[in-house]
Order: sequence, then C-alpha cells, then structure tokens
Amino acid sequence: MSIEVQTRTANELREPKLYRVYMLNDDYTTWDFCLRIITGVFYKSREEADKITQDIHTKGKGLCGIYSHEIAETKADTVEYKARKESFPMRCSIEEN
Repeated sequence: MSIEVQTRTANELREPKLYRVYMLNDDYTTWDFCLRIITGVFYKSREEADKITQDIHTKGKGLCGIYSHEIAETKADTVEYKARKESFPMRCSIEEN
C-alpha cells in the first residue's frame, strides 16, 4: 500500500491596490482650513501642507496621500465631513494608483 502525498502551493499573496486621495479646488474653502485638514487628517508637515494647498489652488487638485482603498475612502469621507461641519464645499477624489 502506497500513500500519495500531494503538495499545495501557497496562495499567492499580493499587495493591495493603492489609491490616490486628492483634495479638489473650490472658490470658498479657506487656505487655513486646507492646512488644518492636510496636517490633521493626512499627517503632513506644515511645509508639505503648504505645497499641497498651493497645488490645490493652482492645479485644481492636490495629492494628499496614497492608501489602500478602505483607508483612502475613510480619509476622503473624513475631509468632506469636516468641511461640511464648517460650511465649506471641499470635495475629495480617489483615483487608482
């Protein structure tokens, strides 16, 4: 009697897809609010926040970070919630990296 041994290949693990979170320009949200959001939600330094805010103002959007889908959605929702709470129309977009 022989015993046949089968080997299984381990499931291939892949890194999760990453998504870019952008804050979008509008004509009402203040520079100070953008700085507070970028430093508070995305944990960027004041210098990074200034550059991102400048991009929002001049290019129409500023890249705030790259995250897994769930984290990107949560960050975008947090920004929009805080903006509404302070009566700003700030919006975010999420794009696959």
